[in-house]
Amino acid sequence: MAAWKRTRIVAALGMAGVLTLTACGGSDSAGSAGTSGGASSAASAGGASSDYTIGISVADQKSLFYIAAVDGMKKAAEEAGVKTVVLSADNNSTQQVNQVNDLITQQVNAIVFIAQDATSAAAGVRAANKADIPVIAVDQKPESGDGKLATYIATDSVKAADALCTWMFEQMGGSGEIGILQGVLGATAELQRSQGCQQALDKNPGISVVAKQSANWDETEGYKAAQNMLQANPDIKAIFGESDAMAMGAAKAAKDAGRTIYTVGIDGFPTMITAIEDKLTNATQAQVPYVMGQQSIKDALTILGGGTVPAEQYQDTVLVTQDNAATIDPVQFYGPNVK
Repeated sequence: MAAWKRTRIVAALGMAGVLTLTACGGSDSAGSAGTSGGASSAASAGGASSDYTIGISVADQKSLFYIAAVDGMKKAAEEAGVKTVVLSADNNSTQQVNQVNDLITQQVNAIVFIAQDATSAAAGVRAANKADIPVIAVDQKPESGDGKLATYIATDSVKAADALCTWMFEQMGGSGEIGILQGVLGATAELQRSQGCQQALDKNPGISVVAKQSANWDETEGYKAAQNMLQANPDIKAIFGESDAMAMGAAKAAKDAGRTIYTVGIDGFPTMITAIEDKLTNATQAQVPYVMGQQSIKDALTILGGGTVPAEQYQDTVLVTQDNAATIDPVQFYGPNVK
């Protein structure tokens, strides 16, 4: 990748399937800007790191995944002596595009982008490109729209869902009916997790999908959708939730209906790991947003110094089941502020 002409960075982070937790600390308030400075150590990229300002545009600062990712960014920036400007869009895609334009006006050196909406996010990427500001996308990949990303960092959701569904099918004995709770239709994570589970289904002809519904990453919607699935399909043996929140909703719906089924999700939230230990639900694939946040800042500094980074960087997940949940520390996935 060629070196960028300018030295200011804005990072954009994409939408992930996340459980909304409003009580988590360590974050800027939604829709507000925050700055953090770090040590005065020089960055390995050309010039002192204190000369750099990295803009961070995040879909919201209520979701635990996003909070952890931004915490990781702030930690990496502090260690490198880099200033940050954090803007939260409060899940408003139009507001997020405007905020990216504000970061460009502020002449940040780079932008880290966690996008609320893949389609509208493309406009922000194009605007940053015109200003010669590199964009690091995290989690949600903005649609191309003739825009160019410096790199894309995300969970390998296809691989994670394939492995998780394969594990679930093994617990079912290789046969039976299942339901699937999808995230926001068309979102990067939804498409990839659906693809991954379909790969597992293709390898397990004894499994049949009898119900599929979007629950928009939400526990309450997941509960209601699972209720309907269970009522309409008395032989369902398992439900795959494309996020922990939806899987938790399905687990609670099954418990309230007096049904014993397998429920699994993707995220690795502390509440999900506790629920697995308590045998309310069965498994999750734990993501590493804190690590991804740190990586986005390190990549920004590399790019600013004229170095190269991979176009795509997919992170592996950790399968958490009732066999190993007691040994899992969520801090390794979501950072020290998760507790």
